[in-house]
Formats: sequence, C-alpha cells, structure tokens
Amino acid sequence: MNLGIAGRRALVCAASRGLGRACAEALAAEGVSLTIVARRSEALETAAAELRTRYGVEVQTVACDITTAEGRELALKACAKPDILVNNAGGPPPGDFRNWSREDWIAALDANMLAPIEMIKATIDPMMDNGFGRIVNITSAAVKAPIQALGLSNGARAGLTGFVAGLARQVVHRNVTINNLLPGPFETDRLHSNFEAAAERSGKSIEEVREERMKTNPAGRFGNPEEFGEACAFFCSVRAGYITGQNLVLDGGSYPGTL
Repeated sequence: MNLGIAGRRALVCAASRGLGRACAEALAAEGVSLTIVARRSEALETAAAELRTRYGVEVQTVACDITTAEGRELALKACAKPDILVNNAGGPPPGDFRNWSREDWIAALDANMLAPIEMIKATIDPMMDNGFGRIVNITSAAVKAPIQALGLSNGARAGLTGFVAGLARQVVHRNVTINNLLPGPFETDRLHSNFEAAAERSGKSIEEVREERMKTNPAGRFGNPEEFGEACAFFCSVRAGYITGQNLVLDGGSYPGTL
C-alpha cells in the first residue's frame, strides 16, 4: 500500500532506539524526511547515519531532552512546521504511591502528559493551515489496563489520553488527526532491563523470567518493533484521515476487554 506521505516532514521524539526508532524507520521507508530527537548524541547520530544510508532520506538530529522547555525549543527550531509529529518519552519508575512526592508526580506529568501537549500546541496550527497533519502519541497499554506498580505512568498517560480525546475532534475537519499507540511488551532494551531487574529480585535467570513472561501473552511472544513502526506509519498516512482520537493497543492480545 502506498501511504502517500513521501516528501512529508516528520519530527520523531526519543527516536535513537526502541519504539521511537522503529517509527522513524517506518516513516523513512515511506520517503519521509526526518528530524529525530534523543538525549544521547552518540546513539542519535548512529541512528541517523543508518537511516540515511538505508533509505536515502534527509535526517536531522537534535540531541536534547524533549521533556524540558529548552529541549522542545531546540527540536522545534530544527523542525518548526512538521507534517507529522510522533510524541514519545520514557516512562517514570515503578513504586508505591505512598512513597511518591509532589515532585515525583510533577516529573511524571511533565514527561508523559505536559511535554506532548506542548509539542502539539506548537505544531497543530501550522498543520491546520496546511490542510494536513498527523500526530501520534506513544503511550502505554497501561492506559487501558493499569499496571499496579506504574501508578505515575498510569495517571500521567491517562491524562494525555483524555486531553487528546477532546482535541482530536476539533481539528479533524482540517485533515489533522491525533491518535495514540499503546504498546504492550516489545523486544526493546527497556524490556530486557526489566527482565534483568526481575531476575535479580527473584533469583531466577533472565531467560527464565523472559520465558515465564512470554507464556502469559496470548500471542506466545513479544512484539517486534517493526510491527509497531508500521502501525505508526499507517496512522501518519493519507489513508488514515478518517481515524482520529483512537487508542490502538499493540500487545498480542494481553488486554482482556471487549472494547
């Protein structure tokens, strides 16, 4: 399927590795010019070089923390009027809500709710003026089925989801859509680090922890980041102009609900 976005410009956050990188990869494969953002310059430049070589597209890099006002300013200076915006940032740590301070909550909201809202605020009017815009927020399957130890993430990401639900209906008449991708477990460095921590706590090997977790997934496996990137690219395409305000769960069937 021709997604119809060759020559468009995309700003992809947290794109040096993991699911953000997978989204950048899928967009580059469609001929989209990229501005990719991440905190670590070395990993970012490596990713950019690989994308340029593999797909022959223009790739700008901005090494910054997108969860800060300074980082967002740098990113938007490099790509002030993207056609496509992919919001992404790492989640807050797990824990017991009794131990979280106000500062912990503000940090979670800044990263996983307020930062993407600020990025949307900065880019949505030019998209509407252009008559084309695609905004995709990478959130978490925890929005649909909260994870007990991830209360900070559950709360912040649910807040973003509620905000997007209202705004998405206000801008779609100008061919600007806003949707959310809700990943479950994918084969990423973050998932591996979670297994390492679980193995250390339980006294089991990393492979034992991995196998046990995999067996709980109806698909019997973890997601491939390429699958996630391709879902993102479709949401960003001209084919998805009638889809807005939606939450697509990519979790191999783990979410047990009907809706």
